[in-house]
Amino acid sequence: MELYLKGDISAVADGLELVSKRLKIQLSTDGYPIHVINQQGPLRVVNKNGQGEISFEKPVHFFRAIGLWLGNVQKSSEFDITENPQFNMSGVMLDASRNAVPTVADVEKLLQHMAVMGLDTLMLYTEDTYEVKEYPYFGYMRGRYTFEELQACDEYAAKLGIDMIPCMQTLGHLREALKWNYALGFKDTDDILLVDEPQTYEFLESCLKAASEPFRTKRIHIGMDETFHLGLGKYLEKHGYEKHIDLMNRHLQKVIAITDKLGLKPMIWSDMYLPLFAENSPYKDENGSIRKDILEGIPDVELVYWNYYRKEQEVYERDFHNHKLLGSTPIFAGGAWTWNGLVPNYGKAIATTEAALAACKQEGISEIFVTLWGDNGAETPFATAYPIMQLFAEHTYQKEVSIEKVAERFEFCGGGHFADFMNLKLLDETPGVMKDNMNTSMTSKVLLYQDSLIGLYDENVRGLPLGEHYQQLVLVLEKAKRENPVWETLFDFYEQLARVLADKAEIGLKILAAYQNKEFEQMKSILMILDRIQANVDLLRQKHRDIWFAAYKPFGWEVIDIRYGGVITRMDSVKYRIQEWLEGRISRIEELEEKRLRHDGPWEIVDGLVGGNVYHRIVTAGNFSL
Repeated sequence: MELYLKGDISAVADGLELVSKRLKIQLSTDGYPIHVINQQGPLRVVNKNGQGEISFEKPVHFFRAIGLWLGNVQKSSEFDITENPQFNMSGVMLDASRNAVPTVADVEKLLQHMAVMGLDTLMLYTEDTYEVKEYPYFGYMRGRYTFEELQACDEYAAKLGIDMIPCMQTLGHLREALKWNYALGFKDTDDILLVDEPQTYEFLESCLKAASEPFRTKRIHIGMDETFHLGLGKYLEKHGYEKHIDLMNRHLQKVIAITDKLGLKPMIWSDMYLPLFAENSPYKDENGSIRKDILEGIPDVELVYWNYYRKEQEVYERDFHNHKLLGSTPIFAGGAWTWNGLVPNYGKAIATTEAALAACKQEGISEIFVTLWGDNGAETPFATAYPIMQLFAEHTYQKEVSIEKVAERFEFCGGGHFADFMNLKLLDETPGVMKDNMNTSMTSKVLLYQDSLIGLYDENVRGLPLGEHYQQLVLVLEKAKRENPVWETLFDFYEQLARVLADKAEIGLKILAAYQNKEFEQMKSILMILDRIQANVDLLRQKHRDIWFAAYKPFGWEVIDIRYGGVITRMDSVKYRIQEWLEGRISRIEELEEKRLRHDGPWEIVDGLVGGNVYHRIVTAGNFSL
């Protein structure tokens, strides 16, 4: 569509060039006239009497507004829509630390998508995937970003009115960074830095400089979450036991001294301070308030409260209230559940987001973002988060939001059918799994990777019609692939996963039954199914590889290759063992003589899930890495 934008568009001109192709517009004085007004106040789009109007305050509001205008002009010749932003900041945190490091081009693609949705902040989470010149082994062979790459992302974001905020770690979550010998002198445990060690703060100053210098913002997320073993490694040997809170505060004060020196404004995850709020907390006084000496020991830093687990609004409201006792209003981080395994957990993502953002609005939280984690290998493509990002975007601009409205906006912004995306969750939300998969069953992951002869999850799936479920899902995803041409590659991958699991989900049970009943002809037919699984897994690997290399740097794919390769080569050995038995060269298959037990956790301690675990606990009961 040709548009003639009248008024002051200087603040958005550069960004318009970047998104015009996505929006399918051309700018021309012969185009449809739209009067553009840059002023304080709500976002407004109007079309009346053959002329449009867009009012916006922040540049990113303009990009959302023009998308709204284009989406509505296709349906109606006249409309007048006003949106009032509910938050001062609403954004995305993209994980670039667990194998998958998105390319600059893919970050730019994400930024375009965010602009059209109206999300104004991108946090790039990098544990060791940025270059620190003083420490050449930091991020070595991990796909780390160069200064120039990060600067290019920041410049691209700025044209779209999006702030980029660097995210790093300054205490824990540094296993990959600290595994090299250069770090021997300043690590406490395998993944936590050694508090009070001078080398630690020399290292952190270099990291803070390297992480922050490519960006124009002075804000920085410095992590510090989940340091459960702080002070229990080398620190304990050198200094003896010290309370976790005291170590946290002292370390944080030293890090803040560095950020102050560099002119940075830090934020941290708040979870290590959550023990302060417990009913029986030793950090409370006789009146039940947090002790004054404890509060005075917490440095002046923004706190980020993360929670993507609960669907009860009151839980979030209570936790916001507790955070305010520390003297400030927290930032909130929710989750898109891109880390369930190979498949997005949309049921849990939507349930938790609806509850959390309602609480944010109720409690006056002004800054929010949605996390796109990639736990245990980043097997789920990050692009699957787009529907949940859309949910966050709609909540950002409206007090009340319906899923129907989210679906309508996603069709415009994302170029896909929301309902078809929601069917992806059925790869994990199978028979035997609770509604919305709130207990995070990783059904597809455990069934893809588990061994077909040893079958650690076979008892978990016994009696569940999973083969039939996946066979029906093949047809559903095949249809979705046809009807979502923009997303054909993604749906093709998941269709292939369903095809693999239609055969593989219950194959271990079938092998065991044929063996126990000495059904030799049945076992011969199973060998042919194993051939088909083997070929289909390799095809799945290739489809997954296409998605990976289109979006990420090559580093990290070797891990996924090895996982697929393990399935394929083990299938070969399974066939070998069966053939040996069929031809009488062995009298028994020892793997099938063992009594099958249900997989016993830690994931399997709750009802409503088939199974879940990290890769090395799925594939063997043995010691995988030592």
